[in-house]
Amino acid sequence: MEIKKILFATDFSEGSNVALPYAVDLAKHYGARLYLCHVIYDMAKATGWYVPHTSFDEIYADLEKSARTALDKTFTDEMRGFKDIEHVIIKGTPYEEITKFAEANKIDLIVLATHGRTGIDRLLFGSTAEQVVRYAPCPVLSVRLPQHKSA
Repeated sequence: MEIKKILFATDFSEGSNVALPYAVDLAKHYGARLYLCHVIYDMAKATGWYVPHTSFDEIYADLEKSARTALDKTFTDEMRGFKDIEHVIIKGTPYEEITKFAEANKIDLIVLATHGRTGIDRLLFGSTAEQVVRYAPCPVLSVRLPQHKSA
């Protein structure tokens, strides 16, 4: 088995924090390039609401800036010296953008958490992990939150 490109999809949730070490360790083991990817949900597309274009542009610019900062700083400790990393921020429907990116970039493995959104968000938007597993062009490693945390 040859793994040269790994896509780690994150929503910055607790589940993503648990899944990241799997992506990093696999990238190190295989000498693979690691793509850290966050998808900013396209609310206009999801809701169908009309909002002046400039309003959404400002919101998305702020969200992208926050996501870049989070990708740069949040996962620094977890990288443990690993350098072959690319940060990717995309706007759209998360599972669609993750699977499109994986196909376009010939990703060999996708790593993501099984739990991200909860409550009404999950009801409205569904499970991104479930959809990625269904539509991904490559294998997907879905990482669950541990049932019991060690004390």
